[in-house]
Amino acid sequence: MTNILAIAGSPTHPSRTYGVVEYTAKLLQQEGLHVDIISVRDLPAEDLVFGRYESQALEQPKALLAKADGVIIATPIYKAAYTGVLKTFLDLLPQKSLTGKPVLPIALGGTIAHLLAIEYALKPVLSELGARHILATIYAVDKQVQRQADNSVLLDEEIEQRLKDVLKEFVKAVEYDAAAPQELVHAN
Repeated sequence: MTNILAIAGSPTHPSRTYGVVEYTAKLLQQEGLHVDIISVRDLPAEDLVFGRYESQALEQPKALLAKADGVIIATPIYKAAYTGVLKTFLDLLPQKSLTGKPVLPIALGGTIAHLLAIEYALKPVLSELGARHILATIYAVDKQVQRQADNSVLLDEEIEQRLKDVLKEFVKAVEYDAAAPQELVHAN
């Protein structure tokens, strides 16, 4: 079975970001993929802040990442950057842990002005972790994602269509990489 790891980088819960991650997971599960979700806010703050690479609390997230065929990283944008809690988590991942895994960044911000935050802030970190196949970012402004009473989300039509389109590309990339000989995947 194809395994996807979705990482929610919001420091709050419930959040629009987490709702989009759950919505995305449901779409991928309908395609027959297995999706695990990690919310970095649930990891011990002390381990993240003090850079405890060997923390027992990080063993499960690291194991899920190791077995993942593709990774989704979702974050709100605050002050023109992705969240600090996501950064501290990414800093604790093993070097090159995204090698051979298609990565789909998803970001939500208060204004379109922060659209490039993913390009200049998050993507270089993902590249440093070995990501070479980073798909087009889905960026939505807050008003395009409405949180419902049950904490699910309602996406406006444009964002929903863009998400579905990029998920088709993501699934193809994951399936292609899964079918390719691993020495070719890791050579890139």
